[in-house]
Amino acid sequence: MACPVQFLCRGLRTVGLVLLYYVFSIGITFYNKWLMKGFHYPLFMTLVHLTIIFCLSALTRRAMHWRTGKPRVILSWRDYLRKVAPTALATALDIGLSNWSFLFITISLYTMTKSSAVVFILFFSLVFKLEEPNPFLILVVLLISSGMFMVTFQAQQFNLEGFIMALLASFIGGIRWTLTQVLMQKAELGLQNPIDAMYHLQPLMFLGLFPLFLYNEGLSLSTSEKLFRVTELSPLLYSLFTLGIGGSLAFGLGFSEFLLVSRTSSLTLSISGIFKEVCTLLLAAALTEDKLSGLNWMGCVVCLCGISLHVGLKTYYSKNKVPSLRQLNSKSPELELPLLQQTRDEAEESAADEDEEQEITLH
Repeated sequence: MACPVQFLCRGLRTVGLVLLYYVFSIGITFYNKWLMKGFHYPLFMTLVHLTIIFCLSALTRRAMHWRTGKPRVILSWRDYLRKVAPTALATALDIGLSNWSFLFITISLYTMTKSSAVVFILFFSLVFKLEEPNPFLILVVLLISSGMFMVTFQAQQFNLEGFIMALLASFIGGIRWTLTQVLMQKAELGLQNPIDAMYHLQPLMFLGLFPLFLYNEGLSLSTSEKLFRVTELSPLLYSLFTLGIGGSLAFGLGFSEFLLVSRTSSLTLSISGIFKEVCTLLLAAALTEDKLSGLNWMGCVVCLCGISLHVGLKTYYSKNKVPSLRQLNSKSPELELPLLQQTRDEAEESAADEDEEQEITLH
């Protein structure tokens, strides 16, 4: 009975980790859309989230140091500014524009537009020679691109400004994840642990996004009754509390992804991401005022087929030990943190148990 019981425990644990990942990922998407209805300062919200993530990462590093007794990595200023700054700037713009787009577009359109990031990631992976050319990549690009066209064609709630913001965020997201992969593959930097990566990225992300915040929201926020011109304490505490929830969700999203992939595999996270998109679309149609026509729904299906093909090809080439289609999917709306995944070597995955070391790659 030991083997069936052990198998059942692993299955329940995997389901629990997937559900935890869904709670944070889907939760932060609906949270951002809900908050933007009454708090029209997405860049300030993002800055608050970055501050909270940095503080929680610092506390986690301190706890890890206390538990293991090993000092955590701290980069020199030279490496920090030359090697981390480009990734931090791209990440800040990706997250900032993603949050900004919630002022204009629905959750459904946002979800599918951000899914197009796979196309840009593949493109920049080829440019940086992180991927080998493959004819199936053309099919992946065509499926996702045609699906995006069908999603936006004659959509009842289509907004061009918000769509361009989300699409630009996806484009920058492709640069972001490619630069992050290059950064994390440099073992001498020692940023393989996602907590260390988040800790080092947040300050530069804050500085990169702050000028855009000052230009677009600084004056209006300083005269807003939401924060600086409050007449009562309760509205101020409510605003700070709601912003704090978002920062906690953003940190929890990154950590839940790490837990899921470290206890299962990167393939589990990829497949979970596909079903997460489906759940997000269904929940958006049921809980919000999102309206999609039959053609728009068909476009969602076509786009998800392209993403599924991408995951399937990754699995196939991994089993045949051909380095193709690195898993650089950026589906989570954050909002969306630079997260490292730990993925098993396929040869070990069939024979090793859960406690063996796993190779670290980027999701």
